[in-house]
Amino acid sequence: MTIVDGLLGPAELPELAISPGELRRARGLAVSRDHAVDLADAVITWVERFAGDGDRPAVRDARGRLSYAQLALEARRLATLMERSGVTPGTVVAVGGERGSTVVAAFLATELLGALYVPADGNWPARRVADVLARAGAVLLLNTDPETVSPSLAQGAEQAGVPVIRAAEASSCDPWQGPARLDGPDQPRYVLFTSGSTGSPKGAVVEHQGMLNHLHAKVIDLGLTDRDVVAQTAPLGFDISIWQMLCPLIVGGEVTVVGDETAHDSVAFARLVDEQGVTVVELVPTMVRLLLDDLADAPTASRLEGLRWMLATGEELPTEVARRWLQEMPQAGLMNAYGPTECSDDVTHHTVLPEDLDLLRLPIGTPVVNTQLYVLRREDEGWHACEPGETGELFVGGICVGRGYVGDHDRTRDAFFRDPFRDTPAGRLYRTGDAVTVLPQGALQYLGRVDRQVKIAGVRMELGEIEAVLQRHPAVGAVAVVVHDFARER
Repeated sequence: MTIVDGLLGPAELPELAISPGELRRARGLAVSRDHAVDLADAVITWVERFAGDGDRPAVRDARGRLSYAQLALEARRLATLMERSGVTPGTVVAVGGERGSTVVAAFLATELLGALYVPADGNWPARRVADVLARAGAVLLLNTDPETVSPSLAQGAEQAGVPVIRAAEASSCDPWQGPARLDGPDQPRYVLFTSGSTGSPKGAVVEHQGMLNHLHAKVIDLGLTDRDVVAQTAPLGFDISIWQMLCPLIVGGEVTVVGDETAHDSVAFARLVDEQGVTVVELVPTMVRLLLDDLADAPTASRLEGLRWMLATGEELPTEVARRWLQEMPQAGLMNAYGPTECSDDVTHHTVLPEDLDLLRLPIGTPVVNTQLYVLRREDEGWHACEPGETGELFVGGICVGRGYVGDHDRTRDAFFRDPFRDTPAGRLYRTGDAVTVLPQGALQYLGRVDRQVKIAGVRMELGEIEAVLQRHPAVGAVAVVVHDFARER
């Protein structure tokens, strides 16, 4: 049995409780963006197109630099090793170890075999590694570290009963022959585990078409070309690690893999950005703040002169952090990106402008290509369309919507619906659980989680809005607002 056999199809998902009249209103109020992109090929196919272009660099890490030709050869050797070890189309391959060029090659190898990639971070506890491997149904764990297997990966794999093979063994393998096994655009491509409200992780399955669409969205909105160098800074378990290590490869650009030691040292990181010609960086806003603080305290440190873009994602971007970036790093645009793992990563982009700084909360932007966004509110057991300026819950439709959660039909049916609004390639609609509103200019503004809305003395309050106000004070570095019921303690 492959992972595909255990996933729900669109026809098995629930219908959204919305009346015909509200359905028409929601269609008219939708924020959408259609744009033709090439979803026909796997990333390895793009890599091999550039492989004939001399020694064009593809990936650089602490151990050296691989050209496109070298990266393609390593991927094909890894595919041979995986196939000999029991990997077949539709099965799941866990890839563990430090991020580096071997991880990129391993992902490309799963494309060649028609398998799915699931990351297993070497910094995770063994118990989480075992849980992820078991839930994903991994047939093996490929260790990418050159010499040893981290103890947590080894213990986790043993607990899950999953064999471990070392990527170094591929050096003696003949290259795998044939094109990438791609049965169709809806073929599952990878599994990423997100935190669940119950504390149990959810394995979100993303399709080929959603992944490729997101890569093209980044190329289009960032204007990426073969001259760009993207820093891979994210841990392997984070969804943004996927685009960071793959997106440059579909335009002939370069990936620079940044190790943890450098990523956590702002001055060293800035030096690396300069030395390796990095043009695009993505960090969570907390790290953007720390980067600005540390560089301000080190007058001789790099000023990131070659950087074109800083992307902020993963948490809300405070207005004051954005203000500092625009003032202190005017050479690099600041993009606020938002999106759930279940929808192939980011579904909105917004380039932050000076006029945005007067807003209490920054816009998260407009949809990426081939994405439809709907703002709905729940009333009388049914969903109603929200007008611009009204607060509602965000639903996502389009190519980006993934397959649901592996091995968890109940959670899938809680968050995914048959798309009633448009006939899309995915056929699914995803309920984000995020409260948003549409601003007059058509961009969305994030207002927090719907489950963080509270009622005090009969008045509904958004805890995130209170946090946003407090965050604007220059003496406040970080803030969290919670409700404490003192009456219950008496």
